[in-house]
Amino acid sequence: MTNSSKPHQFTDGTVPFPPRCCFISTATVPDEPSSFTLASKFLEWRQAMSREFDALVNTNTWTLVPPSCASNLIGCKWVFKTKLCADGSIERRKARLVAKGFHQQPRIDYTETFSLVVKPSTIRLVLSIAISHRWSLRQIDI
Repeated sequence: MTNSSKPHQFTDGTVPFPPRCCFISTATVPDEPSSFTLASKFLEWRQAMSREFDALVNTNTWTLVPPSCASNLIGCKWVFKTKLCADGSIERRKARLVAKGFHQQPRIDYTETFSLVVKPSTIRLVLSIAISHRWSLRQIDI
């Protein structure tokens, strides 16, 4: 009667943006270093890097081999993250040593690729959220 229309109802599983409701964190994250040089100045970050390196060594993550002219040397970098508790206090500092895989070239540095497999618990979680919001589901292969 007022010439207003009903909002569009999404029935194909799409989610409107911005979402109708969202949670905004009021916790402030302490500064995270952007480089090894900055992180190495702080004891907490040095301990986090030490824990990560020890874990990589203990699990035999890599094997050192002499460099070859037939392949590129792939560097690595440290990534730092501060994990917070629910109340906003610092739970721990986490450091990860990651390979700079974007420097690799197909057929020179690798011949195979790996596709991650989703965990069944993740599928159950997504399905339960979709059901609770009465979203329709589609399955696609990407």
